[in-house]
Amino acid sequence: MDFTLPHEIEDTRRRVADFVAREILPHEADPAAYDAHENIRLDLLADLRAKAKAEGLWCLQLKRETGGGGLGKVGMAACYTEMNRSIFGPVVFNSAAPDDGNMMVLEALGTPEQKARWLAPIVSGAVRSSIAMTEPAPGGGSDPAMIRTQATRRADGSYVVTGRKWFITGAADAAHFILIARTSDDARRGLTAFLFHKDQPGWRIVRRIPIMGPEEHGGHCELEFDGLEITPDNVLAGEGRGLKVTQVRLGPARLTHCMRWLGLAMRCIEIAREYADSREGFGVRLSERESVQMMLGGLAMEIEIGRLLVMRAAFELDQGRFARKEISMAKIQVANTLHRAADTAIQINGARGYSKDTVLEWIYRYARQARLVDGADEVHRMVLHRFLAEEGRDFWRFPSAS
Repeated sequence: MDFTLPHEIEDTRRRVADFVAREILPHEADPAAYDAHENIRLDLLADLRAKAKAEGLWCLQLKRETGGGGLGKVGMAACYTEMNRSIFGPVVFNSAAPDDGNMMVLEALGTPEQKARWLAPIVSGAVRSSIAMTEPAPGGGSDPAMIRTQATRRADGSYVVTGRKWFITGAADAAHFILIARTSDDARRGLTAFLFHKDQPGWRIVRRIPIMGPEEHGGHCELEFDGLEITPDNVLAGEGRGLKVTQVRLGPARLTHCMRWLGLAMRCIEIAREYADSREGFGVRLSERESVQMMLGGLAMEIEIGRLLVMRAAFELDQGRFARKEISMAKIQVANTLHRAADTAIQINGARGYSKDTVLEWIYRYARQARLVDGADEVHRMVLHRFLAEEGRDFWRFPSAS
Protein backbone atom coordinates (compact mmCIF):
# COMPACT_ATOMS: atom_id res chain seq x y z
CA MET A 1 0.00 0.00 0.00
CA ASP A 2 1.33 3.42 -1.00
CA PHE A 3 1.11 6.06 1.73
CA THR A 4 2.92 8.67 -0.34
CA LEU A 5 1.02 11.95 -0.50
CA PRO A 6 0.65 13.49 -3.97
CA HIS A 7 2.76 16.61 -4.44
CA GLU A 8 -0.25 18.95 -4.44
CA ILE A 9 -1.55 17.58 -1.13
CA GLU A 10 1.88 17.66 0.50
CA ASP A 11 2.38 21.24 -0.66
CA THR A 12 -1.00 22.24 0.80
CA ARG A 13 -0.20 20.44 4.06
CA ARG A 14 3.08 22.31 4.38
CA ARG A 15 1.41 25.65 3.69
CA VAL A 16 -1.26 24.94 6.31
CA ALA A 17 1.40 23.95 8.85
CA ASP A 18 3.36 27.11 8.14
CA PHE A 19 0.27 29.32 8.47
CA VAL A 20 -0.67 27.73 11.81
CA ALA A 21 2.84 28.22 13.21
CA ARG A 22 3.20 31.75 11.89
CA GLU A 23 -0.26 33.27 12.23
CA ILE A 24 -2.31 31.28 14.77
CA LEU A 25 -0.16 29.67 17.47
CA PRO A 26 1.24 32.95 18.85
CA HIS A 27 -2.28 34.03 19.85
CA GLU A 28 -2.90 31.07 22.15
CA ALA A 29 -0.70 32.53 24.90
CA ASP A 30 -2.59 35.85 24.89
CA PRO A 31 -5.58 35.88 27.28
CA ALA A 32 -7.08 38.71 25.25
CA ALA A 33 -7.36 36.40 22.22
CA TYR A 34 -10.17 34.42 23.86
CA ASP A 35 -13.89 35.17 24.05
CA ALA A 36 -16.08 34.60 27.11
CA HIS A 37 -16.54 30.93 26.18
CA GLU A 38 -12.81 30.20 25.76
CA ASN A 39 -12.75 30.22 21.99
CA ILE A 40 -11.00 32.64 19.66
CA ARG A 41 -12.27 36.24 19.82
CA LEU A 42 -14.47 36.97 16.80
CA ASP A 43 -12.68 40.09 15.54
CA LEU A 44 -9.34 38.27 15.71
CA LEU A 45 -10.94 35.31 13.94
CA ALA A 46 -12.11 37.59 11.13
CA ASP A 47 -8.57 38.92 10.63
CA LEU A 48 -7.07 35.42 10.51
CA ARG A 49 -9.77 34.18 8.15
CA ALA A 50 -9.00 37.01 5.75
CA LYS A 51 -5.33 35.97 5.78
CA ALA A 52 -6.21 32.31 5.21
CA LYS A 53 -8.35 33.28 2.22
CA ALA A 54 -5.57 35.43 0.82
CA GLU A 55 -3.17 32.48 0.99
CA GLY A 56 -5.58 30.10 -0.75
CA LEU A 57 -6.21 27.97 2.35
CA TRP A 58 -9.96 28.51 2.64
CA CYS A 59 -12.54 25.67 2.64
CA LEU A 60 -10.04 23.14 1.35
CA GLN A 61 -12.56 20.32 1.82
CA LEU A 62 -15.06 21.57 -0.77
CA LYS A 63 -15.03 21.23 -4.55
CA ARG A 64 -13.36 24.01 -6.49
CA GLU A 65 -16.63 24.91 -8.19
CA THR A 66 -18.17 25.38 -4.74
CA GLY A 67 -15.39 27.73 -3.68
CA GLY A 68 -13.11 25.22 -1.98
CA GLY A 69 -9.72 23.65 -2.47
CA GLY A 70 -10.85 20.37 -4.02
CA LEU A 71 -9.15 18.07 -1.52
CA GLY A 72 -10.39 14.50 -1.23
CA LYS A 73 -10.72 12.81 2.15
CA VAL A 74 -7.08 11.64 2.19
CA GLY A 75 -5.93 15.18 1.51
CA MET A 76 -8.25 16.46 4.22
CA ALA A 77 -6.78 13.98 6.69
CA ALA A 78 -3.28 15.33 6.05
CA CYS A 79 -4.30 18.98 6.24
CA TYR A 80 -6.89 18.88 9.04
CA THR A 81 -4.35 17.35 11.41
CA GLU A 82 -2.02 20.27 10.74
CA MET A 83 -4.86 22.77 11.24
CA ASN A 84 -5.60 21.50 14.72
CA ARG A 85 -2.04 21.81 15.93
CA SER A 86 -3.64 24.97 17.29
CA ILE A 87 -6.83 24.96 19.34
CA PHE A 88 -7.95 27.90 17.17
CA GLY A 89 -6.94 26.35 13.84
CA PRO A 90 -9.91 24.67 12.16
CA VAL A 91 -12.33 27.58 12.44
CA VAL A 92 -9.77 29.90 10.85
CA PHE A 93 -9.76 27.77 7.67
CA ASN A 94 -13.58 27.31 7.73
CA SER A 95 -13.05 23.62 8.44
CA ALA A 96 -14.52 23.38 11.94
CA ALA A 97 -17.65 21.57 13.07
CA PRO A 98 -20.52 22.01 12.57
CA ASP A 99 -20.03 24.21 9.47
CA ASP A 100 -17.62 21.68 7.97
CA GLY A 101 -20.12 18.80 7.85
CA ASN A 102 -23.05 21.06 7.00
CA MET A 103 -21.26 22.45 3.96
CA MET A 104 -20.29 19.01 2.74
CA VAL A 105 -23.83 17.62 3.00
CA LEU A 106 -25.33 20.68 1.31
CA GLU A 107 -22.73 20.38 -1.44
CA ALA A 108 -23.58 16.69 -1.90
CA LEU A 109 -27.39 16.80 -1.67
CA GLY A 110 -28.60 20.37 -2.16
CA THR A 111 -30.36 21.59 -5.28
CA PRO A 112 -28.69 24.44 -7.20
CA GLU A 113 -31.15 26.85 -5.60
CA GLN A 114 -30.49 25.48 -2.12
CA LYS A 115 -26.75 25.73 -2.63
CA ALA A 116 -27.07 29.35 -3.68
CA ARG A 117 -29.29 30.29 -0.73
CA TRP A 118 -28.04 28.08 2.09
CA LEU A 119 -24.54 26.88 1.22
CA ALA A 120 -22.82 29.82 -0.48
CA PRO A 121 -23.08 32.18 2.54
CA ILE A 122 -21.46 29.54 4.81
CA VAL A 123 -18.70 28.96 2.27
CA SER A 124 -17.96 32.69 2.07
CA GLY A 125 -17.87 32.96 5.86
CA ALA A 126 -20.77 35.43 5.91
CA VAL A 127 -22.83 33.20 8.23
CA ARG A 128 -22.39 30.23 10.56
CA SER A 129 -24.61 27.11 10.56
CA SER A 130 -25.93 24.37 12.80
CA ILE A 131 -27.63 20.98 12.51
CA ALA A 132 -30.54 20.27 14.88
CA MET A 133 -30.84 16.53 15.39
CA THR A 134 -30.25 15.39 19.00
CA GLU A 135 -33.22 15.46 21.38
CA PRO A 136 -33.81 15.16 25.12
CA ALA A 137 -34.86 11.68 26.29
CA PRO A 138 -36.94 9.86 25.21
CA GLY A 139 -36.15 11.44 21.84
CA GLY A 140 -33.39 10.65 19.38
CA GLY A 141 -29.71 10.62 20.30
CA SER A 142 -27.36 8.10 18.74
CA ASP A 143 -30.44 6.34 17.33
CA PRO A 144 -32.19 8.61 14.78
CA ALA A 145 -35.18 6.25 14.76
CA MET A 146 -36.13 7.70 18.15
CA ILE A 147 -36.55 11.26 16.86
CA ARG A 148 -39.86 12.76 18.02
CA THR A 149 -39.81 16.31 16.67
CA GLN A 150 -42.74 16.42 14.23
CA ALA A 151 -43.03 18.15 10.88
CA THR A 152 -46.69 18.03 9.82
CA ARG A 153 -47.45 18.62 6.16
CA ARG A 154 -50.32 20.98 5.41
CA ALA A 155 -52.61 21.06 2.40
CA ASP A 156 -50.53 23.74 0.69
CA GLY A 157 -47.43 21.51 0.88
CA SER A 158 -45.67 23.45 3.63
CA TYR A 159 -44.65 21.91 6.95
CA VAL A 160 -45.24 22.97 10.57
CA VAL A 161 -42.62 21.85 13.09
CA THR A 162 -43.16 21.15 16.78
CA GLY A 163 -40.76 19.55 19.21
CA ARG A 164 -37.53 19.97 21.11
CA LYS A 165 -33.80 19.57 20.41
CA TRP A 166 -30.77 19.90 22.66
CA PHE A 167 -26.96 19.99 22.64
CA ILE A 168 -27.22 21.67 19.24
CA THR A 169 -23.71 22.84 18.50
CA GLY A 170 -23.26 26.41 17.32
CA ALA A 171 -26.96 27.28 17.51
CA ALA A 172 -26.54 30.60 19.33
CA ASP A 173 -24.37 32.05 16.54
CA ALA A 174 -25.88 30.21 13.56
CA ALA A 175 -28.01 31.80 10.85
CA HIS A 176 -28.59 28.69 8.70
CA PHE A 177 -29.96 25.47 10.17
CA ILE A 178 -30.48 21.89 9.04
CA LEU A 179 -33.32 20.28 11.00
CA ILE A 180 -34.10 16.56 11.18
CA ALA A 181 -37.77 15.92 12.01
CA ARG A 182 -40.32 13.13 11.72
CA THR A 183 -42.80 13.25 8.85
CA SER A 184 -44.17 9.69 9.15
CA ASP A 185 -43.85 6.50 11.19
CA ASP A 186 -42.13 4.62 8.36
CA ALA A 187 -39.03 2.87 9.75
CA ARG A 188 -36.79 3.83 6.81
CA ARG A 189 -38.45 6.92 5.35
CA GLY A 190 -40.00 8.52 8.40
CA LEU A 191 -37.47 11.34 8.77
CA THR A 192 -37.01 14.45 6.64
CA ALA A 193 -34.28 17.11 6.59
CA PHE A 194 -35.32 20.76 6.44
CA LEU A 195 -33.51 24.07 5.99
CA PHE A 196 -34.51 27.18 7.92
CA HIS A 197 -33.15 30.60 8.87
CA LYS A 198 -32.68 31.92 12.39
CA ASP A 199 -35.08 34.83 11.76
CA GLN A 200 -38.06 32.62 10.94
CA PRO A 201 -40.73 32.64 13.66
CA GLY A 202 -41.96 29.52 15.44
CA TRP A 203 -38.82 28.45 17.27
CA ARG A 204 -36.52 29.71 20.03
CA ILE A 205 -33.34 28.96 21.92
CA VAL A 206 -34.44 27.86 25.39
CA ARG A 207 -30.95 28.00 26.86
CA ARG A 208 -27.26 27.72 26.11
CA ILE A 209 -26.28 24.59 28.01
CA PRO A 210 -23.19 25.03 30.21
CA ILE A 211 -20.59 22.33 29.56
CA MET A 212 -17.36 21.14 31.18
CA GLY A 213 -15.07 22.13 28.35
CA PRO A 214 -14.44 25.17 26.16
CA GLU A 215 -17.18 25.76 23.62
CA GLU A 216 -17.46 26.12 19.89
CA HIS A 217 -18.78 29.50 18.77
CA GLY A 218 -22.51 29.44 19.44
CA GLY A 219 -22.26 26.89 22.24
CA HIS A 220 -24.50 23.86 22.72
CA CYS A 221 -28.13 24.88 22.93
CA GLU A 222 -31.58 23.57 23.73
CA LEU A 223 -34.19 24.53 21.11
CA GLU A 224 -37.98 24.55 21.12
CA PHE A 225 -40.10 24.40 17.97
CA ASP A 226 -43.68 25.63 18.28
CA GLY A 227 -45.07 26.26 14.81
CA LEU A 228 -42.00 26.83 12.65
CA GLU A 229 -43.22 26.88 9.03
CA ILE A 230 -41.01 25.49 6.27
CA THR A 231 -41.86 25.58 2.57
CA PRO A 232 -41.36 22.55 0.27
CA ASP A 233 -38.40 24.16 -1.53
CA ASN A 234 -36.47 23.99 1.75
CA VAL A 235 -36.71 20.22 2.10
CA LEU A 236 -33.21 18.76 1.66
CA ALA A 237 -33.01 15.66 -0.58
CA GLY A 238 -36.78 15.09 -0.52
CA GLU A 239 -39.41 14.07 2.04
CA GLY A 240 -38.59 10.83 3.81
CA ARG A 241 -34.88 11.07 2.98
CA GLY A 242 -33.78 12.37 6.35
CA LEU A 243 -32.03 9.17 7.33
CA LYS A 244 -30.04 9.34 4.09
CA VAL A 245 -29.09 12.93 4.91
CA THR A 246 -27.86 11.93 8.37
CA GLN A 247 -25.76 9.12 6.88
CA VAL A 248 -24.17 11.45 4.31
CA ARG A 249 -23.64 14.13 6.98
CA LEU A 250 -22.45 12.13 9.99
CA GLY A 251 -20.12 9.50 8.51
CA PRO A 252 -17.53 11.88 7.04
CA ALA A 253 -18.07 14.30 9.95
CA ARG A 254 -17.02 11.65 12.45
CA LEU A 255 -13.86 11.12 10.46
CA THR A 256 -13.07 14.83 10.18
CA HIS A 257 -13.36 15.05 13.97
CA CYS A 258 -10.69 12.34 14.14
CA MET A 259 -8.47 14.18 11.67
CA ARG A 260 -8.56 17.28 13.85
CA TRP A 261 -8.19 15.40 17.14
CA LEU A 262 -4.98 13.80 15.89
CA GLY A 263 -3.53 17.29 15.57
CA LEU A 264 -4.43 18.09 19.17
CA ALA A 265 -2.96 14.79 20.37
CA MET A 266 0.30 15.53 18.55
CA ARG A 267 0.34 19.01 20.10
CA CYS A 268 0.10 17.42 23.54
CA ILE A 269 3.18 15.32 22.84
CA GLU A 270 4.96 18.40 21.50
CA ILE A 271 4.35 20.36 24.71
CA ALA A 272 5.27 17.37 26.89
CA ARG A 273 8.52 16.69 25.05
CA GLU A 274 9.57 20.32 25.14
CA TYR A 275 9.09 20.43 28.91
CA ALA A 276 10.69 17.02 29.53
CA ASP A 277 13.79 18.11 27.58
CA SER A 278 14.26 21.21 29.74
CA ARG A 279 13.07 20.17 33.19
CA GLU A 280 15.57 18.58 35.59
CA GLY A 281 14.91 16.78 38.86
CA PHE A 282 17.33 14.96 41.13
CA GLY A 283 20.11 15.64 38.65
CA VAL A 284 18.36 14.05 35.66
CA ARG A 285 16.29 15.57 32.87
CA LEU A 286 12.75 14.21 32.67
CA SER A 287 13.34 13.12 29.08
CA GLU A 288 16.14 10.83 30.26
CA ARG A 289 13.87 8.93 32.64
CA GLU A 290 12.72 5.58 31.30
CA SER A 291 9.22 6.06 32.70
CA VAL A 292 8.76 9.28 30.72
CA GLN A 293 10.23 7.70 27.60
CA MET A 294 7.74 4.83 27.87
CA MET A 295 4.84 7.24 28.31
CA LEU A 296 5.75 9.29 25.24
CA GLY A 297 6.78 6.33 23.10
CA GLY A 298 3.55 4.47 23.82
CA LEU A 299 1.51 7.57 23.12
CA ALA A 300 3.30 8.13 19.81
CA MET A 301 2.37 4.59 18.80
CA GLU A 302 -1.30 5.15 19.74
CA ILE A 303 -1.40 8.30 17.63
CA GLU A 304 0.14 6.46 14.69
CA ILE A 305 -2.49 3.71 15.00
CA GLY A 306 -5.11 6.42 14.88
CA ARG A 307 -3.49 8.01 11.81
CA LEU A 308 -3.50 4.69 9.96
CA LEU A 309 -7.15 4.05 10.81
CA VAL A 310 -8.11 7.56 9.69
CA MET A 311 -6.19 7.25 6.43
CA ARG A 312 -7.74 3.84 5.74
CA ALA A 313 -11.24 5.24 6.28
CA ALA A 314 -10.42 8.33 4.19
CA PHE A 315 -9.18 6.12 1.37
CA GLU A 316 -12.39 4.07 1.50
CA LEU A 317 -14.51 7.23 1.28
CA ASP A 318 -12.44 8.50 -1.66
CA GLN A 319 -13.17 5.19 -3.42
CA GLY A 320 -16.90 5.83 -3.06
CA ARG A 321 -17.48 3.33 -0.26
CA PHE A 322 -19.30 4.10 3.01
CA ALA A 323 -16.44 2.99 5.32
CA ARG A 324 -18.83 2.58 8.26
CA LYS A 325 -16.73 0.11 10.23
CA GLU A 326 -13.49 1.89 9.35
CA ILE A 327 -14.91 5.18 10.61
CA SER A 328 -16.19 3.55 13.82
CA MET A 329 -12.76 2.06 14.53
CA ALA A 330 -11.06 5.40 13.90
CA LYS A 331 -13.56 7.24 16.07
CA ILE A 332 -12.98 4.97 19.07
CA GLN A 333 -9.20 4.91 18.72
CA VAL A 334 -8.63 8.61 18.14
CA ALA A 335 -11.13 9.88 20.73
CA ASN A 336 -9.52 7.78 23.45
CA THR A 337 -5.99 8.60 22.27
CA LEU A 338 -6.71 12.33 22.46
CA HIS A 339 -7.87 11.97 26.06
CA ARG A 340 -4.79 9.91 26.99
CA ALA A 341 -2.49 12.37 25.21
CA ALA A 342 -3.83 15.33 27.17
CA ASP A 343 -3.72 13.41 30.45
CA THR A 344 -0.16 12.17 29.83
CA ALA A 345 1.10 15.61 28.83
CA ILE A 346 -0.41 17.16 31.95
CA GLN A 347 1.21 14.46 34.09
CA ILE A 348 4.64 15.13 32.58
CA ASN A 349 4.22 18.90 32.94
CA GLY A 350 2.98 18.60 36.50
CA ALA A 351 1.45 21.73 38.01
CA ARG A 352 2.37 23.67 34.87
CA GLY A 353 0.18 21.35 32.82
CA TYR A 354 -2.74 21.72 35.22
CA SER A 355 -2.49 25.51 35.06
CA LYS A 356 -3.50 27.80 32.22
CA ASP A 357 0.14 28.51 31.37
CA THR A 358 -0.24 25.97 28.54
CA VAL A 359 -3.24 24.90 26.46
CA LEU A 360 -3.10 21.39 27.92
CA GLU A 361 -5.91 21.95 30.42
CA TRP A 362 -8.04 23.44 27.61
CA ILE A 363 -7.41 20.35 25.47
CA TYR A 364 -8.05 18.02 28.43
CA ARG A 365 -11.50 19.48 29.12
CA TYR A 366 -12.32 19.55 25.41
CA ALA A 367 -11.09 15.98 24.90
CA ARG A 368 -13.62 14.36 27.22
CA GLN A 369 -16.46 15.12 24.84
CA ALA A 370 -14.67 13.28 22.03
CA ARG A 371 -15.86 9.93 23.38
CA LEU A 372 -19.48 11.16 23.25
CA VAL A 373 -19.99 13.37 20.20
CA ASP A 374 -21.18 11.74 16.96
CA GLY A 375 -21.77 8.45 18.75
CA ALA A 376 -20.42 7.24 22.08
CA ASP A 377 -17.65 4.64 22.18
CA GLU A 378 -20.14 1.96 23.14
CA VAL A 379 -22.36 2.66 20.13
CA HIS A 380 -19.44 2.34 17.74
CA ARG A 381 -18.34 -0.92 19.39
CA MET A 382 -21.88 -2.23 18.86
CA VAL A 383 -21.61 -1.20 15.20
CA LEU A 384 -18.35 -3.13 14.90
CA HIS A 385 -19.90 -6.19 16.52
CA ARG A 386 -22.74 -6.08 14.02
CA PHE A 387 -20.25 -6.09 11.15
CA LEU A 388 -18.33 -8.91 12.81
CA ALA A 389 -21.50 -10.98 13.18
CA GLU A 390 -22.42 -10.40 9.54
CA GLU A 391 -18.99 -10.80 7.96
CA GLY A 392 -17.14 -13.27 10.16
CA ARG A 393 -13.54 -13.63 8.99
CA ASP A 394 -14.28 -11.26 6.10
CA PHE A 395 -14.38 -8.46 8.69
CA TRP A 396 -10.61 -8.17 8.14
CA ARG A 397 -10.60 -8.62 4.37
CA PHE A 398 -8.90 -5.93 2.28
CA PRO A 399 -10.61 -4.77 -0.92
CA SER A 400 -8.97 -6.37 -3.94
CA ALA A 401 -8.64 -5.32 -7.56
CA SER A 402 -10.04 -8.63 -8.86
